[in-house]
Amino acid sequence: PPLALQPPPAFGFLFDIDGVLVRGSQVLPAAREAFRRLAGAGGRLRVPVVFLTNAGNCLRDAKARELAQALGLQVSPEQVILSHSPLRLFSQFHRRCMLVAGQGPVEENAHNLGFKHVVTIEALRKAYPLLDMVDQSRRPKELPPPTTGFPTIEGVILFGEPVRWETSLQLIIDVLLSNGNPGAELEEIPYPHLPVLACNMDLLWMAEAKMPRFGHGTFLLCLENIYKKVTGRELKYEALIGKPSTVTYRYAEYLIHEQAKKQGWNSPIRRLYAIGDNPMSDVYGANLYNNYLKSAQRNHVQAGVKRSPQAAGPQSEDHLAVESCKSILVCTGVYRHSAEAPSKPEKHNTETVFHGHRDFSFDPSLVEASYVVQDVNEAVQLAFQKENWS
Repeated sequence: PPLALQPPPAFGFLFDIDGVLVRGSQVLPAAREAFRRLAGAGGRLRVPVVFLTNAGNCLRDAKARELAQALGLQVSPEQVILSHSPLRLFSQFHRRCMLVAGQGPVEENAHNLGFKHVVTIEALRKAYPLLDMVDQSRRPKELPPPTTGFPTIEGVILFGEPVRWETSLQLIIDVLLSNGNPGAELEEIPYPHLPVLACNMDLLWMAEAKMPRFGHGTFLLCLENIYKKVTGRELKYEALIGKPSTVTYRYAEYLIHEQAKKQGWNSPIRRLYAIGDNPMSDVYGANLYNNYLKSAQRNHVQAGVKRSPQAAGPQSEDHLAVESCKSILVCTGVYRHSAEAPSKPEKHNTETVFHGHRDFSFDPSLVEASYVVQDVNEAVQLAFQKENWS
């Protein structure tokens, strides 16, 4: 129908970025097509859209600008969720002195999220020059004077994969084993250890290379295993966010509603379509959220949600109108259709090796996508078809 007669949308899209819209710095042609379909006259989107990425070593504004340029449309920072965006909800940690790890603008990101007092790995390394010993060329030449006046660290934020893994691994473990005073000598190992907030648990991700690259999940795997080997105990996370965690999808749903309100679309958004290339983060996350929505409908009294900091979203009070979140898997990134028809179709889509995080149990039904299509343009067409939308 002509645009004037088109009713306001009752659905919205959650787009993953790497492997769906781009590969490294290259835009996928299907992405440009998809967004031509999504934009009306004047280049404005006709449907609410949120970009949901597990990238985190960048600023939200910069990611929005990058997307705008790649896709040829306006993208506001409010449409972008990075792996760390939901940390603004964890206000109980905002006034603590936090050690931040990752690369890129980690301090700026932490401040933008509401953290008042942050210490970088580099600052910690300078304050305690005897800690970082793997790279012999970086060892101090003579014995430095003892460190004085350095603040006690009260928590750790892991934003994304760092550059010198041995330095970050050593210093984070030092902080956890010393209760935030890595210069001190402790009689026993403190447990439970200081709070650790981690963003992005993707083991692998797709850039330009033919094979997947290490993600932050690979770094977390190293950290968890070193901690366990050294102490005999499990490393515990106060928060583990980014896809597939439910808090990330609740935050996305909140932003979808805000966008619809801003555009004056007053019919409630009922359905979300989450488009991604990684069965373990995009599909698992969307399916987990879909299950959460279903159980929230079943018991309007969300007793469980009230207690879990992971779930405390901007709209904890009442669950908004979304009823389902469908997962659409594309074959332009981590996931590839096997060319020959699988001999046992039911085995075809289930990853035999579990690439998920230690704290997310393996459930084959959660990595089964609602739909599998070739690329993001087909994904958008499919959703339009399901919604009788032209």
